[in-house]
Amino acid sequence: MSTSPTPEEREKKDAEAKAREEEEQSKLPYKWTQTIGDLDITVPVPGNLKGKDFNVVLSKTKLKVGVKGQEPILDGDLPHPIHVDESTWTLTTLSASGKSAASAQPSKVIDIHLDKSNKMEWWPHVITSAPKIDTSKITPENSKLSDLDGETRGMVEKMMYDQRQKEMGKPTSEEEGKMEMLRKFQQQHPEMDFSKAKMG
Repeated sequence: MSTSPTPEEREKKDAEAKAREEEEQSKLPYKWTQTIGDLDITVPVPGNLKGKDFNVVLSKTKLKVGVKGQEPILDGDLPHPIHVDESTWTLTTLSASGKSAASAQPSKVIDIHLDKSNKMEWWPHVITSAPKIDTSKITPENSKLSDLDGETRGMVEKMMYDQRQKEMGKPTSEEEGKMEMLRKFQQQHPEMDFSKAKMG
């Protein structure tokens, strides 16, 4: 008897795990997103504060964000190193749309951009003490072939060509190469009988 879950059970487990992950992430005092190469964090802060009121420290392996004289909002070790010189933070005032004219100060956010040292790695969390996300469920953003380096681009183009050929029931580039070698061999050796030759 098989102990592996049915597709329905797996789907239910995945949905439960995703709901738990979303709940854990929603409780964090910040929001974050990432691409394979960088990570962006948005920390809501009181609208009456200015940049000089904050203590933001970005180092190769640590991050600290807070209001001076108060407990940090975010403080801990990064799961992987960053390029400090390419990482930044800014204080942004959010537009007051939807607020009445009499309402208090506009709200602000600290936007933090972290440039990952390893551009081929998804992060499970911003700091190691925060709840993890399941990085195996991340769907990467679409990238253009022109974004890839020459060797990688050539490999991807070959894979795409081979996939299209297979879908149309035509030979892949490797199979075409073998057929071309056989044709050349046949031309060089017309005395041989190739009627029973099989490709495989």
